Amino acid sequence: MFKIGDHIVHPMHGAGVVEGLEKRGEQLYFVLRLFSGNLKVLVPADKVKKLGVRRVIQKNEIPSVVKVLQKEDHDDNIPNWNHRYRANLEKIRTGDVFAVAEVVRSLMRQDQKKGLSSGEKRMLESAFQILSSELVLAGNMELGEVENMIKDAVAEG
Repeated sequence: MFKIGDHIVHPMHGAGVVEGLEKRGEQLYFVLRLFSGNLKVLVPADKVKKLGVRRVIQKNEIPSVVKVLQKEDHDDNIPNWNHRYRANLEKIRTGDVFAVAEVVRSLMRQDQKKGLSSGEKRMLESAFQILSSELVLAGNMELGEVENMIKDAVAEG
């Protein structure tokens, strides 16, 4: 499925690279080096799909992500932060870059309007890091450039 050097995204940790394969007992693992905190993660090869580990999007998909960030929010109909938190966590767990972009957009706008609970602030930081790390790899851009692109796109919407 993956080979050494492939750029990947782990749904809960963000983007990284496949550093190698390791066999422990009968189990084969992908060794992932994630850019968030230079974290090393072992993922069982037979559970990669189930966990949602996937390849980084292509550069030509970045404009579609930006469009998601610019869209109007429809999450205003979930007034309870706890329900919003659970819905957003499910979106992040899918590992889908567009779902993560929706979470970033809605939480950034919620923060500007009314503020966020401490749990939602942590979620925003995490989702922002997951999204930005993928876009850095996809577009071969600098982190600061990507962070500004995300903030500008959300502000435009």
